[in-house]
Amino acid sequence: MGDDSDWMKLPVDQKCEHKVWKARLNGYEEALKLFQRIDDASPEWAKYQGIIKKFVTDSNSVAQLKGLEAVLAYVENAHMASRTVGEVLSGVVCKVFNQPKARAKELASDICLMYIEIEKADIVQEELIKGLENKNPKVVVACVETIRRALCEFGSKTVTLKPIIKVLPKLFESREKAVRHEAKLLAVEVYRWIRDSLRPPLQNINSVQLKELEEEWVKVPSSAPRQSRFLRSQQDLRTKFEEQQAVAGSDGDCEDVADSAPQVDPYELQDPVEILSKLPKDFYVKIEAKKWQERKEALEALATLAKHPKLDNGDYGDVVRALKRVIGKDTNVILVSLAAKCLAGLAFGLRKNFGTYAGNVVPTILDKFKEKKPAVVQSLQEAIDAVFLTTTLQNLSEDMLAVMDNKNPSIKQQASLFLTRSICLSTPSTLPKSLLKPLCAALLKQVNDPAPEVRDAAIMALGTAMKVAGEKAVNPFLADLDKLKVDKIKAIASNVELAGGKKGGGAEKGKPGTKAQSEAPAKPAGPPKNAPLYKVSRHDLALHVSCLRSGFACHGAPCQVCCTKCLKVEVCDELAAAVLPASCVKMLDSSNWKERLASMEEFYQLAEQMDIGAMPCQALVRMLTKKPGWKETNFQVLQLKLQVVAVVAQRGRFSKTSASVVLDALVEKVGDVKCGGKAKDALTAIGEACSLSWIAEQVVSLAFAQKNPKNQAETLNWLANAMKEFGFTGINVKAFINHVKTALGASNPAIRAAAISLLGVMYLYMGASLRMFFEDEKAALLAQIDAEFEKMQGQTPPAPTRGAIKRTGGQEEGEECKEEGVAGDIMDLLPRTDISDKITEDMVSKVGDKNWTIRKEGLNEVAAVLSEAKFIKPSLGDLPITLKGRLSDSNKILVQQTLSIMQQIATAMGPALKQHVKTLGIPVITVLGDIKNTVRAAAMATLNSWVEQTGMKEWLEGEELSEELKRENPFLRQEVLGWLAVHLPTMRSVPSDLMLCVPPLFGCLEDRNVDVRKRAQDVLPVFMMHLGFDKMNKATGKLKPASKDQVVAMLDKARDVMPAKSAGPAKAAPTKPVSSVHPAKALAAAGKKPLSKGKEEEDKSGPIFTMVPNGKDLRVKDEKSLKTLKWNFGSPRDEYVEQLKVQMAPCVAKWLQEELFHHDFQHHIKAINSMIECLEEEHEAMVACLDLVLKWYTLRFFDTNTSVLMKALEYLKLLFLSLSKHNYHLSEQEANSFIPYLVLKVGESKDVVRKDVRAIMGMLCKVYPASRMFPFLMEGTKSKNSKQRAECLEELGCLIGFYGMSVCQPTAAKSLKEIAIHIGDRDTSVRNTALNTVVTVYNVCGEQVYKLIGHVGFTPHFFCLRLCSPPPSSQIRLNALVQSQQAEPSHVCPVGEFHLDLDLLEQLESDQTSVVLPDLVKHKLGDLLDPVIIPEPKLRPVPTHFDELHAGPSSTINLVISQVASGDINTSMKALAQIDEVLRQESIAEVMVGHTDQFLIATSLQLRLAHSTHMADTRLPREDIFKLYSCAIGNMLTLFGVARLAREASMGVLKDLVQGLVTVLLDPRIEESQEGQQLIRSVNMLLRRLFEASDQTNILSALLVLLQDSLLSSAGSPKFSELIMKCLWRMIKFLPDTISSLTLDKILLDVHNFMKLFPKDRLRKLKTDMPHRTLQTLLHTLCRLAGPTILDHLSLIEDKSESELEAHLKRVVKSAKTDTETAHMDAEVLGEIFKKISSKENSKEGVSKLWEFKQRHPEVDLASHLKKLPQTFQTFVEHSLNTLCTERGDKARTPYPTTGTHNREGRHRGYSPSPQVHTHASQHNLF
Repeated sequence: MGDDSDWMKLPVDQKCEHKVWKARLNGYEEALKLFQRIDDASPEWAKYQGIIKKFVTDSNSVAQLKGLEAVLAYVENAHMASRTVGEVLSGVVCKVFNQPKARAKELASDICLMYIEIEKADIVQEELIKGLENKNPKVVVACVETIRRALCEFGSKTVTLKPIIKVLPKLFESREKAVRHEAKLLAVEVYRWIRDSLRPPLQNINSVQLKELEEEWVKVPSSAPRQSRFLRSQQDLRTKFEEQQAVAGSDGDCEDVADSAPQVDPYELQDPVEILSKLPKDFYVKIEAKKWQERKEALEALATLAKHPKLDNGDYGDVVRALKRVIGKDTNVILVSLAAKCLAGLAFGLRKNFGTYAGNVVPTILDKFKEKKPAVVQSLQEAIDAVFLTTTLQNLSEDMLAVMDNKNPSIKQQASLFLTRSICLSTPSTLPKSLLKPLCAALLKQVNDPAPEVRDAAIMALGTAMKVAGEKAVNPFLADLDKLKVDKIKAIASNVELAGGKKGGGAEKGKPGTKAQSEAPAKPAGPPKNAPLYKVSRHDLALHVSCLRSGFACHGAPCQVCCTKCLKVEVCDELAAAVLPASCVKMLDSSNWKERLASMEEFYQLAEQMDIGAMPCQALVRMLTKKPGWKETNFQVLQLKLQVVAVVAQRGRFSKTSASVVLDALVEKVGDVKCGGKAKDALTAIGEACSLSWIAEQVVSLAFAQKNPKNQAETLNWLANAMKEFGFTGINVKAFINHVKTALGASNPAIRAAAISLLGVMYLYMGASLRMFFEDEKAALLAQIDAEFEKMQGQTPPAPTRGAIKRTGGQEEGEECKEEGVAGDIMDLLPRTDISDKITEDMVSKVGDKNWTIRKEGLNEVAAVLSEAKFIKPSLGDLPITLKGRLSDSNKILVQQTLSIMQQIATAMGPALKQHVKTLGIPVITVLGDIKNTVRAAAMATLNSWVEQTGMKEWLEGEELSEELKRENPFLRQEVLGWLAVHLPTMRSVPSDLMLCVPPLFGCLEDRNVDVRKRAQDVLPVFMMHLGFDKMNKATGKLKPASKDQVVAMLDKARDVMPAKSAGPAKAAPTKPVSSVHPAKALAAAGKKPLSKGKEEEDKSGPIFTMVPNGKDLRVKDEKSLKTLKWNFGSPRDEYVEQLKVQMAPCVAKWLQEELFHHDFQHHIKAINSMIECLEEEHEAMVACLDLVLKWYTLRFFDTNTSVLMKALEYLKLLFLSLSKHNYHLSEQEANSFIPYLVLKVGESKDVVRKDVRAIMGMLCKVYPASRMFPFLMEGTKSKNSKQRAECLEELGCLIGFYGMSVCQPTAAKSLKEIAIHIGDRDTSVRNTALNTVVTVYNVCGEQVYKLIGHVGFTPHFFCLRLCSPPPSSQIRLNALVQSQQAEPSHVCPVGEFHLDLDLLEQLESDQTSVVLPDLVKHKLGDLLDPVIIPEPKLRPVPTHFDELHAGPSSTINLVISQVASGDINTSMKALAQIDEVLRQESIAEVMVGHTDQFLIATSLQLRLAHSTHMADTRLPREDIFKLYSCAIGNMLTLFGVARLAREASMGVLKDLVQGLVTVLLDPRIEESQEGQQLIRSVNMLLRRLFEASDQTNILSALLVLLQDSLLSSAGSPKFSELIMKCLWRMIKFLPDTISSLTLDKILLDVHNFMKLFPKDRLRKLKTDMPHRTLQTLLHTLCRLAGPTILDHLSLIEDKSESELEAHLKRVVKSAKTDTETAHMDAEVLGEIFKKISSKENSKEGVSKLWEFKQRHPEVDLASHLKKLPQTFQTFVEHSLNTLCTERGDKARTPYPTTGTHNREGRHRGYSPSPQVHTHASQHNLF
């Protein structure tokens, strides 16, 4: 008991693992109770997941039994039970099924079924089938029994039958009777579900066992079995099933709930057998042997292998070709029969996989039907029937039609019989009208064949076609057959039994059709009852009149006259006499033209008033032919005749017979000057009556039968206009093209012009495809045609205004009313060549040769045949199979050549290419898995070209596509998935076989390659759009649990973004021009209705660029991994353009992409204009696809159109300006794909292009490092174009001069050596540019240039360069150099000019003295930086060993200034001290001339460095920093003390300097320090001197730009703006003295730019009005000082309307005139007052009046008037006014007179003339 107490205290899970079996038993019991009690989501389940297998495999039988019960409860209730299925079932099979206890086996079987119920049927089945291999028969029996139970309860949809059937024969062979018995029971159960499909797999078992099975199968109920147990996912079905059983009883019909067993194809239950490797090694030798016995042996060996019901897929091309050769050429009928049987066996065994070979063998078999021996014919029939099952009737139609015209009756008979059998297996959908029409036409010819067997076979085929397609579809083709034969065809149709008991196409519509026929005909539209009767004595005439009165409704048995095409002359005369007066008829042939004219006028009036039903049209027009007829000499009479024809055609029932009477005459008169217009009107009227399609062909034929060129030209002109009025419906294009070709070859230019004009109209309707028919014309003529087409491009065909107006009732004289059909597809009109005879066996053998050079030769021959033929028929002989082999060629060049040939085939063959999809198309998909990017790109282009011709349906049928997706090739998968994502959305419906692609698609969702997963996720919603969510969700049932959860989650996401299903391509209108759009886009657009103009404009209103997240990064990644083509080419090929097109599709608006990739340059210009307009608005989106934009512009560099190129360069300049403004930097990928092509254009012959390219290169350095630009330019110097070499060398010189030697990449020495090579170039400009570049280098680094270049040979050019260099600095002191420079300027050679100075050469060679530099230039040069230059000050490293070099005064100053910007304080201070020493010595201060900007830039840079870096560095002593500030400010004070140097400072430099100084003033760290106040005073002093000494225009412009930038910046301090405005007020104060030195045009331009950015409304929205008042004060002051002439200084402003400046100046000038007049009056009043004050008697009165005047006019400036008077008088007036002010208590007022500047305009403008700027002067002490 002690032991028991130990384990009884343990937890349940530990008890289950205890060593004591009683403990385990107790644990199992408690676990069972626990499992039945706890919740499904309880964490307790997890404790038992790892130990549940031990329950099953317990060694104690008692405990094991209880453990099995616990396991059953666990599986039934645990949410994680599915994770244990593998280990538990392996234990069940091995440790339970061998137990003797029946209860244990029963529980084990229940556990298996429970696992199936929780969706683990595949694993359960797999474990049970593994158990069948156990050596213990008990285990085998138990496994079989469990499988049988599972099948019985769950059905064949859950339990897969194929693996079960596979093991059944082996079970029947077992020695154990129990196993055989269970196998028999299992076989019976399987038979219940699939019936006779089980027989073939079991045919080889023991005959006794088979007999027993047959007996048991007979007993199986005939009712369909149904599942009785359901999966967890089918519980809703279970509920319905139970409810129906409760209602209907045990025999209730539950078909709608539990589906019956699916139909199973025995073929699918078989395992494929590989037979190619089992063929005899000498098979191909023997089958071509001379002895027929050897050939028979080879065929018998193959026949034995081909008997296998299912064959493994492989390359059977050689085998099929061998059999084809035997069938076609062997004379031994036995061998022919045997070969046919082998072919049938292969077709049966391969099924759809044999479809690739079907097109090659069918023509041979059909041709062999000429054999008359029944055995051979039967074998051939079996073979061709088997082949048909692997393909479609559409694919074989061309071969069938070709055989129908054979002279051999046996071939025609067997072809018709084969067609009959094929149609029996077809459906209305697989027998469309497009296929039925040519087949029926061919069969109708055979119906009248002399051979009765041929006639009977053709009638049988027609009857079968009628049964399948329906009477409505076939009857139109039988119109010309006699009734007897038609009845026979209908009788056969009624007796035909279709395969599978299917109903024909007309079965359901038979009754409605019969009813329609029995209905009474519609009421005829005849003449009114009082219509006149013709008094004609002849019977036929009376009969005709009766027809007319009855509405011409003679349909069933037409009268004799209606059948007659042309009435007799006598009949016509009598008919005309019945409606025309006798006098009118008599005078028609009068010799007097006036009588003829009167007669025709009466004729015309009667025709206009005649009733439509009573008008005998043919009779009337025949009356017009009476002498003189159409040879009438009087043009008035002739015009009336033509008008009569038009009226008769318009008002009567004008027939083609009537038209034929007058057409010849009308055509003859169409070119007449006076009557041509009336003739054309008559032709138009006849066209309305008889259809344009008929009359046009007649008229053109008649015109070209004549020799009159005027008639021919005018006929073509009339036709062009008629096409616009009538539309293009029904036009016989092929006939017209022949006539147009004749016209184009005419010698008369008017005819050619008319023909070209007609082609332009036809182009509107037919599109670019029309050009194909005229490619053989002369180049000059073709150019004219292209020009006409270009005019019509972009135009839409006008809507028809004629043609559909007149279609009432019947037609005259019994013609049948036949509506002309819509013009057929233009591709069907192309003359096609049969090239099968040109594809010789020798050519095919070359293509398949082992030597790749011979293979290439063979492919070249094939390409030549295709190029020569242009348009071909679908028969290609053995070429498809041979080309298929080349797609897997080891030589990738040949693979690409093969793909190119396949693209040729697609273009040449057209829609008939469909029959080669399986043979050649599917293998192209395999090539998409190639590792080489170029091969994949070629394969995709080929694939798209094929799909464009065939559509997608053929590609999706069958399992070939799914097999390709199963290949674990990431390249293939992502390419195929991307291809499907493009094409599937455009389809209205898809074949059911698309479902086969779903499992591989799920596999792609979990592919290791991230791109494959991404593509799979993209295409998932498209699959769901066609297949539905439910089907795809159900397909996840066979996935592993982890995979299933992920895939289901993805399906849920895809359902949310599933696109709407396409409505499918609408039937194209006949007026729609054929477009040359990409196939995917064309399909996508097919289902959409054409947009109206307003809609198009609305579509263009959105953004043109679309932000694609991470799009640029993905493109870079794809290019690096070679998934896309790298943008590197000599000239852009089609694959690059297509790739860019695809990449840009998601990034730009659809309409913009169409413009970008349009073939017309005008559309490119429109696209560029659109991008310019949206450059700033869509900056971020544009930057997101900048790489694509730049690539597109590189394509424009290869355009020959200058307009596009200039527009592109204009955009690029704006683009890089914008990118620089936004501080964007180009990535490596963007630069590499753009800059090399820009460098190409730098050598353009046009100066204007080169100028723009140079400007762009200058801008590029702001967005891309100059050092990285350098290698591109170096590469450009290697060009063969001398202009390009020269320009690149010049750019290199600019870069070195601007940025220093650091830009030279990879090293300065290597770069300079390459540059120096060009000094010896043959081209003068290149030589000079190379020399200039080397001189630029010399100016930067001095004589080190010789070491860097090395030995380049003593050419004259380089010798001059050395001689003209400045003298060494080590030999002459700085002061001496300055003096010598002033005294002898001839020794200094300007840059870029060279001469041989022999005197200087001798001096240099003889002078060996050494002179020491002065103290002024004592500096350590090793660590110096190159000078900093505008616009971006950058430090340049000084080359090593620079101490050894010799420098002139200019380079010395450069080096010292470069130290000013040094990051080391001591170095900078030493350099400042040296500069200060130079500036303080007047004798040498002039050395700084030309270096002012450079020095100020370096100083500004040092001020910024001190502010941002040094002041923040706690390690640096503040004393040193303030000393640095003092040195810098002191130097600048000294510099601005030198007038010439001060005026050199440019506007940009002054702007940066003022900004830096004001920043120092505002630095709180300086204010807080003790030394800060002194520094602030120094800065104020410097600013004051700067404002006084510098160029006033530059400093004023700098302050305006600074104020503008500070107001624009949201991060700037308001104090900064205030201080800048205070500076401006100080400058305004100087204006009266400096106005003469100002460049007012420049100042007003800056003010204009300021006001453009800050209009009056925006200025008023600022927090303070000070900027507005400051600007107004500046303008008023300038106006006051300059007067009205200020309006003449607006010349630099391009568009004055962009700001309010001009309008404001005009207002101020106008106001100033008024103020001048007022000031004059004030001066007169003050003069009188001053006179009184000056007199002793009236002095007080005068002072009192002056005080009163000042009260009335406070704006008057008394000081200006007092200045004119003596000083004593001024003092007296001031004293008197102040005294009077005190006496009158006006103490608050300012003492008089004020000395401030008063602006009279202030009272008019509403602002104070002297605003106070609150800048905390006590702190900053500004001025």
